[in-house]
Amino acid sequence: MKKLMHLFVLTGFTFFVLGLAGCEEQPEKREDGIKLVSVKVETAGGQVMEKQAEDEEAVDPSLFELPAVPVRNDPVVKITTNRGVIHVELFPDKAPKTVENFLRYVKDGFYDDTIFHRVMNGFMIQGGGFTKDLLQKPARPPIVNECGPELRNLRGTIAMARTSAPDSATCQFFINHIDNRSLDFDGPYKPGYAVFGMVIEGMDVVDRIARTPVHRVSPSLTHMPQQTVVIERIERVR
Repeated sequence: MKKLMHLFVLTGFTFFVLGLAGCEEQPEKREDGIKLVSVKVETAGGQVMEKQAEDEEAVDPSLFELPAVPVRNDPVVKITTNRGVIHVELFPDKAPKTVENFLRYVKDGFYDDTIFHRVMNGFMIQGGGFTKDLLQKPARPPIVNECGPELRNLRGTIAMARTSAPDSATCQFFINHIDNRSLDFDGPYKPGYAVFGMVIEGMDVVDRIARTPVHRVSPSLTHMPQQTVVIERIERVR
């Protein structure tokens, strides 16, 4: 005897119930004589699901629920520039001291009216340390380098700028324009640059800034945008 079979297919977050071709209708009783009923269940997400059961009370609505998707509540900052807005999600669980340091500068309004002073298309855009008048802002003491093997300098990640000394980062940061493997941690002799967040919106703005023509202003400012790229404000929005 042919029985009606159902195939449950999970696509994204939606269930589809597909009847297999060539099958007859489901008999009212199983081979053991127990009567089956078709029960419709509405899930918490508003979906109406159908299941064969011995009786309606035998159907547990939770059986239809999809696994819960973890909701991250990591801090998010909004970087407003004269070229557009960039939203960055920070990683306090992976780089707690770096995130704390950055958010303190944000809270103090330190980054307001600073610039992206080093722009290298196909590499990164760096800012947060100079005013529009090219004056370097006084920063707090440097922090420990939290770079590690699990944090990679991938396109769209934000990381701390520093000197050749690993634990020398203060206020300046950069956003990776491409995957920069050469900046990653690779053992004690290659400490890398500490990634502490990721662009979640506005990567087109990063691309626009990266394509800005640059010129040499001084021995230390060799990739300055010809048209000033201003960080008007950085604020925490979550």
